[in-house]
Amino acid sequence: MPRGFTRRRIAGLIALAVIVAIALVLLAKSDSGHGERRQEPLGLFTSLPILWSEQADLRAMLATPTPPHWARGALTENGQLVALDTLLDLSHFERLVIAQPRPLSPDENVALDAWVRGGGRLLMFADPMLTQESAYSLGDRRRPQDVVLLSPILSRWGLQLQFDDMQPAGLRENAGEGVAVDLPGQLTVVGGGVGAQCLIGAEALVARCSVGKGRATIVADAAVLSNDGDSSAKKRQLDALLVDAFTR
Repeated sequence: MPRGFTRRRIAGLIALAVIVAIALVLLAKSDSGHGERRQEPLGLFTSLPILWSEQADLRAMLATPTPPHWARGALTENGQLVALDTLLDLSHFERLVIAQPRPLSPDENVALDAWVRGGGRLLMFADPMLTQESAYSLGDRRRPQDVVLLSPILSRWGLQLQFDDMQPAGLRENAGEGVAVDLPGQLTVVGGGVGAQCLIGAEALVARCSVGKGRATIVADAAVLSNDGDSSAKKRQLDALLVDAFTR
């Protein structure tokens, strides 16, 4: 075999080894960063049965145990999930998911606004007409919030949530955002926001707002978090929203 060919072959193998080594280092750094992200707390404030199953009573719960909600696993992949029953102290969090919450108190509105302005990242699902079925009757405090009431904080950011009661019902995929919706609302910029700039996405489903040093992503529907339809497709959609809200 010619000596020059052998040298070229050896040089090629060395170059290939260097490329592989660099790729492994970059992959290790990527995995490490993702692992660190999974260790960070992720706050969840919601009236939806993501962390618990709905049953009419304890007997029914024991008789027919249900598997965990698919969204719980999706959220857990993004951090140590911490359930919140108040928004008054968010100092331990950099990221927060709010999904169809109960009405916020005035102090909670102030605390949430201050937290986002200080650098917090928020993904909020605000559904003006929740279509998910519930085991609890109207008026039961355990029932998910049927109509979201978030006007004070949305107004603070220069937004308004509107609802077209003439639109057809039924689960579908929003053409622009690729998110499952059912009787969604529409977000509009109305002005008057204090230190906030919002961009409205396709079909007015998602508002992406820069608020002070932080960012708030608001989705005008919560059907993507339901157990109806293809949960694997919804997980991909939720994953995309989480990436959009927390990493861009």
